[in-house]
Amino acid sequence: MSRFWFQPPQTEVAQRISDLHILLLWIVAAIVVIVFSLMIYSLWNHRKSVGAVPAQFESNRKFELIWTVIPILIVVGMAWPATSAVLFMKDTSQADMVVKVTGYQWKWRYDYLKERISYYSELSTPRAQIDNREPKGENYLLEVDNPLVVPVGKKVRILVTANDVIHSWWVPAFGVKQDGIPGFIKETWFRVDTPGIYRGQCAELCGKDHGFMPIVVKAVPEDEYAAWVAAHVAAAGAQTAVALKEYSLDDLKAMGASIYAAKCTGCHQAGGQGLPPAFPALAHGKVAAGPLAGTVDIVMNGSKANPAMVAWKDQLSDTELASVITYVRNDFGNTTGDAVQPKDIAAARH
Repeated sequence: MSRFWFQPPQTEVAQRISDLHILLLWIVAAIVVIVFSLMIYSLWNHRKSVGAVPAQFESNRKFELIWTVIPILIVVGMAWPATSAVLFMKDTSQADMVVKVTGYQWKWRYDYLKERISYYSELSTPRAQIDNREPKGENYLLEVDNPLVVPVGKKVRILVTANDVIHSWWVPAFGVKQDGIPGFIKETWFRVDTPGIYRGQCAELCGKDHGFMPIVVKAVPEDEYAAWVAAHVAAAGAQTAVALKEYSLDDLKAMGASIYAAKCTGCHQAGGQGLPPAFPALAHGKVAAGPLAGTVDIVMNGSKANPAMVAWKDQLSDTELASVITYVRNDFGNTTGDAVQPKDIAAARH
């Protein structure tokens, strides 16, 4: 039965939605029973075979008033709890923390505004499972590399927007579904009291890989959340130190190969052959092996001539950008010999 019903509510918002759904379901069921019972009674007891004679009248003010007032009372009775639930869902005041959620094709960016933590979250299901080359895992297409981590018992205000097209951040167990529209900030909230992992998906048709855009929220005790925040702050400091390092060409290519496999193969293919005409070949290609400044600009800022090309400036670190650019310029038959350093990317940002 759970396959055809709501997920077990994990927030007060979800509980109110479930209770409202059940209440309205019973009201509608009662209306159906009463109306069909009257119809069947009338049809059976006023049929021609038992000698029923149609009544002759033009109007009946009493019955007209009854069948007007009763539906109005039913609608008002249904609207009252529904309005109360909607107002409760929209009350984002007195939040304990604020997270900005930005939808991208096809991933999410989470910005913890008070903690100054930012990262991307995208599908981690192996490509081999998607291509039916391996057995599918338990959470097929519902697993990510970096879940949204929140403390239990805290009111989390979610600011939702989008970078490219309309997305929708939806976690059924929380009763939360908010569209992210480019250029607009929408808001919602939740407070989960039970530690656990909760899964959702983008609920807006946002492109060809719409089904590959899951959401995972990990609710943890407050002390564990504090440790997670401290670890992320420390990692950010370590990343800054890494960005100041000088790397050899071989090291950059090795790092770039892993970045390319994770981020670029969907459009440019594993062998760099691309998907012409939308995505030109990188192998022996003028795009990858042309002027270095042009390659850096396209990878960081996207292509003005090809809107399908993603701008990676805000999605990858200086080290990641430097390594993947170095890799594509020195692989797939390209032999430029360029070794782009993280400091070069930092300079290009300014």
